[in-house]
Amino acid sequence: MNQSVTRGNFDDWMMPVYAPAPFIPVRGEGSRLWDQQGKEYIDFAGGIAVNALGHAHPAMVRALTEQAGKFWHTGNGYTNEPVLKLAKQLIDATFAEKVFFCNSGAEANEAALKLARKYAHDKFGAQKSGIVAFKNAFHGRTLFTVSAGGQPSYSQDFAPLPPQIQHAVYNDIASAHALINDDTCAVIVEPIQGEGGVVPATPAFLQALRELCDKHNAVLIFDEVQTGVGRTGELYAYMRYGVTPDVLSTAKALGGGFPIGALLTTEKFASVMTVGTHGTTYGGNPLACAVAGEVLSMINTHEVLNGVKQRHQWFTERLTAINAKVGLFDDIRGMGLLIGCVLKAEHAGKAKHISQLAAENGLMVLIAGANVVRFAPALVITEEEVNTGLDRFAKTCESFVAGASS
Repeated sequence: MNQSVTRGNFDDWMMPVYAPAPFIPVRGEGSRLWDQQGKEYIDFAGGIAVNALGHAHPAMVRALTEQAGKFWHTGNGYTNEPVLKLAKQLIDATFAEKVFFCNSGAEANEAALKLARKYAHDKFGAQKSGIVAFKNAFHGRTLFTVSAGGQPSYSQDFAPLPPQIQHAVYNDIASAHALINDDTCAVIVEPIQGEGGVVPATPAFLQALRELCDKHNAVLIFDEVQTGVGRTGELYAYMRYGVTPDVLSTAKALGGGFPIGALLTTEKFASVMTVGTHGTTYGGNPLACAVAGEVLSMINTHEVLNGVKQRHQWFTERLTAINAKVGLFDDIRGMGLLIGCVLKAEHAGKAKHISQLAAENGLMVLIAGANVVRFAPALVITEEEVNTGLDRFAKTCESFVAGASS
């Protein structure tokens, strides 16, 4: 069936849980996309920190098509070569000794929370089931993970929610200390809150969580779905902080656009997840793992990781200069190529409007809540693409400020 489609068809045919942009991208190359009308966009959104190597990267295309010509899927009654090679890559590159593969960040976090509960129940008894998470967190859209996420707007319509989940204040050691006790089975935290506004944790905060979890025999889970696979300039953000979790969730950039997620942990914690305790039909399929193996090989190099730090400097220096002219932002924060521009109070709630103006000017950006414009471009975005995109962002900011003051 060769059928022409328009943006209006989305409203006719799709469940209305998204409000996508008014254009439909049809082709991408590097950090550029073109829509149905042939208009070009610079992509600073990166598929929400997913497209770590940009669009249609030849090495990824080759990995996918080579595996597609062999076989696609067998289910978890069998293993395959790509999944075993990818597991070994992750083990060699991180603290992990065991890996579980799934299809998304939410699934990875769901598995992490289930593992923590089972470990606590097996080792200490059913009373040890409390979970401490943080306000303004985001861990996924399953009922368990949306409950752990500290944003009621995402969870309140789906009550009753899973019990015994409490939320401390992010970056507040005293708040966490007040909730973590001997009945706590897990603490789940993002090293940088992405959806919550691109807010980095302080090193002292993450170190305190490590010490509290050790004291109370709780599992420390780092949600690195957004910060992982080179996004901060290290392969995983925990390496930058020097604080090692017990369990780490990863997804997004791991597949560079092909859906895949993973849970990383040690033998100590993995041992409680025996045959039949958890599973997934598609997780660890050879297509996803072949692509992810190629992505990981390309990103986990000094050249790419140091390049992320260089690109951070390109962005922040230019964004600071733009802000000096337009006076739009209170703060420019983040690490590597996860950057948030925080709107001044007089422009509160306008991040979405700015992202829409940017699209009109040929630039794709993200938001992180109503008050933060977020950038999460490809880790290998070129200097020319950065400069062109920031030229368009400067134009966007100037027109927004002019409109706001008129």
